[in-house]
Amino acid sequence: MIYDFDTPVDRSENHAAKYDERLKKFGREDVIPLWIADMDFRTAQPVIDALTARAQQGLWGYTARPDSYFDAICDWQRRRNGWEIDRSLLSWSLGVVQSLSAIVKNFTPEGGNVLIQTPVYSEFYDVTEAWDRTVLENPLIEENGRWHVDYDDLERKLRQADLFIFCSPHNPLGILWSREEVERIARLCLKYKVLMVSDEIHADLVFWGGRHTVAAALGDDIAANVITCFSGTKTFNLAGLQASAVVFPNAELKQKFDGFWRKMDIHRNNAFSLTAMEAAFRYGEEWLEQLKTYLEGNFLFIRDFCAANIPEIVPIVPAATYLVWLDCRQLGLDNGQLHDFMINQARLGLNDGNTFGRSLSGYMRLNAACPRCVLARALEQLRAAVDTLRGRG
Repeated sequence: MIYDFDTPVDRSENHAAKYDERLKKFGREDVIPLWIADMDFRTAQPVIDALTARAQQGLWGYTARPDSYFDAICDWQRRRNGWEIDRSLLSWSLGVVQSLSAIVKNFTPEGGNVLIQTPVYSEFYDVTEAWDRTVLENPLIEENGRWHVDYDDLERKLRQADLFIFCSPHNPLGILWSREEVERIARLCLKYKVLMVSDEIHADLVFWGGRHTVAAALGDDIAANVITCFSGTKTFNLAGLQASAVVFPNAELKQKFDGFWRKMDIHRNNAFSLTAMEAAFRYGEEWLEQLKTYLEGNFLFIRDFCAANIPEIVPIVPAATYLVWLDCRQLGLDNGQLHDFMINQARLGLNDGNTFGRSLSGYMRLNAACPRCVLARALEQLRAAVDTLRGRG
């Protein structure tokens, strides 16, 4: 089947947070929303067909999870990443962020320290501070547009940490960590006896022929110190259905995690997420491969447009995720000014870079998972705004 990613989809009746919350987030409704990480693409047809059939049953009571659900998850990881999951250590969860929150709550001491590598997905701050834990930052180092780990600082911070949350692939920088990098980080966690939590929700969105490295697949000793969180929701644009998977290093941690959710009587999928996830993992690869090709074209379009028309803004072409990190420092605006400029002059709804790292200045994050004509309109608005700012209009 040939999928159409070029034709815009009307989301006005979709109850989409990306669109319906523009006034709340940006103070106006006329911005092009390129912020929250979901896609403006219909999902794979086999998923739509499976959900349609489930809807037509007309009965959606309490829903059991069959073995086939977990089989689909394990088969997907085996095919895509060469990872053999121990089914006895696999848990269901509402979502990766909810999993991270429960992990921080249950596997760190009161007032403990959680280490993250910034800039990073802002919820890493939120799920730590929500439980009155302290965030330790291992800032990534930028050199000539490339970001890398400061290993000396990482070792210093690990000596103080109770838990380390690793973003792999990396949001918002689009880094696809090499096998050597993942192993080096994982072994440092082992050295300092710090439990490693690997957020691998973007693992399927890898481009340019790259391959994702599953931290827990790097050896038995590393696997014994890694909790892995992943989902099909980012991959197949199903975030509103809420389901994810967590793989633990041992039964004790799994039992504690599962017990936390049982205390709140949260232990079942909704009827539709169960169906969607299994269909996606079994039959969604054709759609995913076409999506990845289209997104690669979007990334190059952004790169080339900025180079030709807005040289003051330098995008990082991601190796993974569909998120583009924009270096806007040459505009000479502080964070507040840049925020206002993007909303009120360019009329774009982007994510402020300093939400991913509180000491950062001059960056924005753009969600490129939309039809190219939408990107073209957004970039034209941005070009016109920069031309006015520079007196070129």
